[in-house]
Amino acid sequence: MILLQVPTAGGPAVDSTAAAAAPAQSMQLFDLVAKGGWVMIPISLLFFLALYMIIERWLFIRNNTKVDDNFIDNVKDMVMQGNIKSAESFCKNQRNSIGRIFEKAIGRIGSPIREIEGTLETVGQIELSRLEKNLGYLGIIAGIAPMLGFIGTISGIIRIFYDISLSDNISVGIIAGGLYEKMITSGAGLIVGVIAYTGYHLLNMFIEKFTLKLEINSFEFMEVLQKPTEAARVR
Repeated sequence: MILLQVPTAGGPAVDSTAAAAAPAQSMQLFDLVAKGGWVMIPISLLFFLALYMIIERWLFIRNNTKVDDNFIDNVKDMVMQGNIKSAESFCKNQRNSIGRIFEKAIGRIGSPIREIEGTLETVGQIELSRLEKNLGYLGIIAGIAPMLGFIGTISGIIRIFYDISLSDNISVGIIAGGLYEKMITSGAGLIVGVIAYTGYHLLNMFIEKFTLKLEINSFEFMEVLQKPTEAARVR
């Protein structure tokens, strides 16, 4: 009878103790961020700015680098048949970077080959610059965010030792508690830096892939114009 009563009496006591300890050990994300101090404000701003730029650039690059597999074949067929206006309209209707590039180049047909090549290069550089717009800021964020985090940690450590010098009381609890709060800034800064760094290089990979496709299409297009039957008409 006594053995049966022990779990009954102890059960609620253990449950109540665990229930009381759980809230003390749990910590909300906002509370954790708040413990990082004022440095978390610029780090948070850089975090939202990096997310916005990555999403905005990804959508822009995705919409402007879509290339139909049959695009250059259709352009070549129209040019070889002499349907220059149709080729221009076809490129214009693409509503993307490669369409705008070849629209300008086709509009120069009748000029010397070198001028058409120059148009392809010039307009191509303009479109690539539009794709790369503001990507440099992601690189800056990737470098600044971790440094801000370390600044927050260093300033926190200085504050801890300053308080120790005033109280003349070296306590492991005081040092560890203050230090973990200040290292929050280092962790946050590194996370933001990794996000910005990853986004920067992934977006550049998409642009490089499009650049290679553009060079291949440009080469095939110029081959058509340099054929003997076309060369006489172009010149």
